Amino acid sequence: MKRVLLLAALVAMVAGCGEKAEPTGSEAPRQEPFTVMLDYVPNADHAGLYAAMDAGLYRQAGLDVKLVAPPDPAAPLRLLAAGKADLAISYTPELLLARDNGEERIVSVGALVQKPLTSLIALPAGGVKTPKDLAGKRVATSGIPYQSAYLKTILQKAGVDPTSVKETNVGFNLTQAMLSKKADATLGSFWNYEGVDLQQRGENPTILRMEDIGVPTYNELIFVARRQDLDEAGSSRLRRFLSATAAGHRLLQKNPQAGVDALLKADKGLEPKLQAAAIKATLPVFFPEAQAPEDRAAPTTVAPVPVKDLPWGWQEPIVWATYERWMRAEGLLTRPPSEASPLTNEFLPGEGLGESSRDR
Repeated sequence: MKRVLLLAALVAMVAGCGEKAEPTGSEAPRQEPFTVMLDYVPNADHAGLYAAMDAGLYRQAGLDVKLVAPPDPAAPLRLLAAGKADLAISYTPELLLARDNGEERIVSVGALVQKPLTSLIALPAGGVKTPKDLAGKRVATSGIPYQSAYLKTILQKAGVDPTSVKETNVGFNLTQAMLSKKADATLGSFWNYEGVDLQQRGENPTILRMEDIGVPTYNELIFVARRQDLDEAGSSRLRRFLSATAAGHRLLQKNPQAGVDALLKADKGLEPKLQAAAIKATLPVFFPEAQAPEDRAAPTTVAPVPVKDLPWGWQEPIVWATYERWMRAEGLLTRPPSEASPLTNEFLPGEGLGESSRDR
């Protein structure tokens, strides 16, 4: 009899363990891991991402986002290709070069920064106010081939004999090269960071932006993914990440201090005043700008899209095509163009629900 009672008790216990609790409506959404490889250490360029994280926007989207600084600036695309991250922040020319080297599986899925940040900077002692002043001067670069091509294009546009200009590779010590008078100007520093820093130091720099002195415009910072990761589940994660990141940038637009505070939480060594000034300078290029009708893709019966209708992260196909043609003309890209486009806007907020006339 005791055995029967014991057996009955065990059956009841097992049955009870199998019962599901009624949902209360207060459960947090399941958090899916999502790793983003940054292009560099945390800085003002990433303020919208850190603002989104600090506000809990990624958690609300069901994502456990990790923002990871790369071991070196050349690593993000390599680590992405190896499957070490879900997404990487990189640069338009770096993506095009990687694809030209055979890595055609990677694609840009959104623009973080719409305009070039790379700039030509000079201090008063350098005597450079315009590109024409570069004749007979020393220009420091980081030794990156497309920076040399930028300089060549700028000199051609200004009518300056390139043989009269000495280019010097100083690695990433661009500002120091000017301050120590080893160079009269630098090409490679960002106007929104090094330029702002020099202004805050009272150095009175001349800052000339690439798109204003002859170089075709491009998206400086982009989000890059692997095509094979964009299955149904991967696409869902990416859409949620980009939507939350867009919301983070709208938050930043309304309250730039939210970005400063979030960055300082991520890296207490950052200088608050510089971050605040850099974020303020960068805010306009975090958002898309409508292209003039004649600057858009081939003629179409579709009316131009007002800028307010362009989603955050928008990449203008004609801008990419123009910049890629320039890279080919400069000999930076050597393989025939791939049939697979280097960019897609389909994962941006409101996109991908059917063919978009804006991609034509």
